[in-house]
Amino acid sequence: MEKGVDSKPQTTGSRLCCVCNKRRPALKRPKTLDQICRECFYEAFEEEIHQVIVENQLFKPGERIAIGASGGKDSTVLAYVLSKLNRQHQYGLDLFLLSVDEGITGYRDDSLETVKRNEIQYGLPLKVVSYKDLYGWTMDEIVKVIGLKNNCTFCGVFRRQALDRGAALLKVDKVATGHNADDIAETVLLNILRGDIARLSRCTAITTGEDGPIPRCKPFKYTYEKEIVMYAYFKRLDYFSTECIYSPNAYRGFAREFIKDLERIRPRAILDIIKSGEDFRISTTTKMPEQGTCERCGYISSQKWCKACVLLDGLNRGLPKLGIGRSRAVNNDCKKDVKESNVTKSIESKQCGSLDF
Repeated sequence: MEKGVDSKPQTTGSRLCCVCNKRRPALKRPKTLDQICRECFYEAFEEEIHQVIVENQLFKPGERIAIGASGGKDSTVLAYVLSKLNRQHQYGLDLFLLSVDEGITGYRDDSLETVKRNEIQYGLPLKVVSYKDLYGWTMDEIVKVIGLKNNCTFCGVFRRQALDRGAALLKVDKVATGHNADDIAETVLLNILRGDIARLSRCTAITTGEDGPIPRCKPFKYTYEKEIVMYAYFKRLDYFSTECIYSPNAYRGFAREFIKDLERIRPRAILDIIKSGEDFRISTTTKMPEQGTCERCGYISSQKWCKACVLLDGLNRGLPKLGIGRSRAVNNDCKKDVKESNVTKSIESKQCGSLDF
């Protein structure tokens, strides 16, 4: 009788990978809940990303592509996988790593060391642009005057523009970012909660900014964060895993927790939220912002001044909260300080450290 009891776990333990039916499973895929071995997981993970790239025509042969590299798991896995797929499927791309140094002591300085190692490991040229050079401020200095409540607003606005300016310096055709399925599902929820119709209409697009200077694409749009972590862990990739010291109470964090709770109940929920975002139809009567260029720096903007210029003006005038919230009134106020100009310079003509601030 005891023999029979002992033999049951052996039968259960002999379960094989549901894909190859040869090797022992090493994990349960968060997206599909399949019991799968490492080798089949690598192949499935990479093939799904390849199919997303091909089906959405993200790249063309001969293009120069900048990979937004923070040193974290998403950008590190993106650099590794995109570099591998580029060789394996002969995409014919020139790949670069592009990093933004926000000036956060004990966080970004350490993560940039990881990116520098990735530069050597993957053989990809690295370009680093800094807030200090672009705006004359580091995030450490900004937090000293603004506090921890609205610092993410400054960082998000400055980083988006810094990526574009770095990409312009590299003369790339497109920027690839490591935004994953979890990130996009969070953004859909955030835009609904904020009532941000303009962003809601484009936040699920796999390629954005096609009407701007340099488009951005998200090869990880349908890739779960947990699977990215598993891939990085099993492949023993070199990445930085510490969260930003200034974002413990970021509004996005609450949406992230909600998404995680949904995923535990129903893993498919992440993809369903993305699908819902894709299927939203914005009423034709809804007034959408018209894109133009900033009178001060030439960056794309729907107002007279771009958000970065408004925020920076507030910092330099000792009024750091000037640009927080809706910017329409602020822009009207700022118009008094700006002479009308018929000519705006393109982003490509603006060099880092020589912006008209």
